[in-house]
Amino acid sequence: MAVHSVSEVNRYIKELLAREPVLSGMQVRGEISNYKQYPSGHCYFTLKDASSALKCVMFRSRAQYLRFKPENGMQVVAGGSLSVYERDGVYQLYVDSLMPEGTGDLAVAFEQLKKKLSAEGLFAEERKRPLPAFPKKIGVVTSSAGAVLRDIYRVSKRRWPAVQLVLYPVQVQGTEAAGQIARGIEFFSRTYPVDVIIAGRGGGSMEDLWAFNEEVVVRAIAAAQVPLISAVGHETDYTLADFAADVRAATPSQAAELAVPDQAEVRRQVLALKAQLTRQMQKEIADRRWRLENLLASRALRNPQQLLAEKRQRLDYLLENLQAQLSLGLQGKKHRLDILLNRLSAINPTAVLRRGFALAVKGDKIVSSVHDVALDDELMLTLADGTLKVRTLDKS
Repeated sequence: MAVHSVSEVNRYIKELLAREPVLSGMQVRGEISNYKQYPSGHCYFTLKDASSALKCVMFRSRAQYLRFKPENGMQVVAGGSLSVYERDGVYQLYVDSLMPEGTGDLAVAFEQLKKKLSAEGLFAEERKRPLPAFPKKIGVVTSSAGAVLRDIYRVSKRRWPAVQLVLYPVQVQGTEAAGQIARGIEFFSRTYPVDVIIAGRGGGSMEDLWAFNEEVVVRAIAAAQVPLISAVGHETDYTLADFAADVRAATPSQAAELAVPDQAEVRRQVLALKAQLTRQMQKEIADRRWRLENLLASRALRNPQQLLAEKRQRLDYLLENLQAQLSLGLQGKKHRLDILLNRLSAINPTAVLRRGFALAVKGDKIVSSVHDVALDDELMLTLADGTLKVRTLDKS
């Protein structure tokens, strides 16, 4: 019996698997686990079901075309070939395609990117800006061929002929579309300023509209320096561009209606305001005329001398009344002053002395009792007309 090396065995099994047609283009359903993408771009994961697991690898050449990001726990269908990795002696599925089970990869990619950008605040209502009332210049980012540009031009010129439309032609589907659309938005936002931007295309499948779901386009819309209207597809079509835009239009024609005012409606509003202003002016003039006529008919203007005479008489009466009150007030104050003077005179020490009394002082103290004085003490007696120095000879 021949003895084989490990490499020979692994190589032999690999060749056996390669010759089996069923294993060359198979579809495998399972749940993703242990998913990891390396800096090289290669993706490694395991597909598992209730009782088994299968190692898988998806090289960068295939993984770069994935529209969605594989995640652990996601149910998928993987297409590829089963082979042996000779170095480790393990078999694994070399994945060429990967699709979420039950829904398309675009739908999954849409929800994943929507969730990511929403968490960053790119769809927040407070970021959205109002459209200018009377734009002079509108930048249009769309294809130069097709009905979209014609519809925008026709509607905007019908509603507001003075508006200027500037086209930045782009592809609206295909691999180059997203980059071109983003550059068109940046052009009108930074290089060639306009009052408002319309970015959009006509209807189509989700695949056709996908350029307006690309992250680069959504970020360009969110970073735009001027208000932007998203006009992608028909009324039922929604893209991530719609969520990031300041205003979403159901159709390109509606975008033009939202971007510019209707000159007929503006004219009606101006005429209505003019009529209202005229009525207000006429009413104001009538009110002022009535007030003027009342003033002219007043007694003050018809006979001003009589009015002045009455005012002068009234002034004389007030002055006379004031003088009388002042006189009464002075008399009352004089009477109260006399009373106070009399009271003050009654308690004046000089008046008491004039009635025959004397003030005795011993040293620097007033003598108020015989007990304050001893025999032979010298006292100063103050009389009404002078002072006497006396000596105490006796006391009783």
